[in-house]
Amino acid sequence: MPTDTDAPITPANLVKQPGGQTYVSRAITIDRPREELYAFWRNPKNLQRLMDNVERIDVIDERRSHWVVKGPAGADIEWDSLIVEDQPGRRIAWQADEGAQVANRGWVEFRDGPPGRGTEVHALIEYDAPGGVLGRLIAKLFQREPNTQTRRELRRFKQLMETGEITTSEGPRGAGRHEKKEA
Repeated sequence: MPTDTDAPITPANLVKQPGGQTYVSRAITIDRPREELYAFWRNPKNLQRLMDNVERIDVIDERRSHWVVKGPAGADIEWDSLIVEDQPGRRIAWQADEGAQVANRGWVEFRDGPPGRGTEVHALIEYDAPGGVLGRLIAKLFQREPNTQTRRELRRFKQLMETGEITTSEGPRGAGRHEKKEA
């Protein structure tokens, strides 16, 4: 059974290692076939729709992409990512190139859910937060902490794949109630 994305942070979904690396593990069930979910995730440009901290993803080739993300306090962080394992319809694993500003790697797996229940999507991310403990604290303060982001991104993925859109709390854009309309 997948981990509930609303579950509190526990050793089951967030593990800090002595060397400073942190592992985030999350899962969600999505009512779509795993092949469809895999195909969406396999295209890095699609991930920009799910990840609000991603400024840009440039596809370099079939296995490599360049990522630019907003870090704590608005600082841009960049790295090149390489797909190191690709099992169509089942699993994608990646890692940042050596020398990346934020060392990271991870995988996402697509498993058949219970009959009639869709697909279980499991994600594991390992990262080495810049600045160690202080960097993790700053990231949490600015809501750029990977555990929170992963939970939000999986929810967005579920919404988009099941309904075709991602719900937001933003109101409609237009004239505010105190602005005068010109006749």
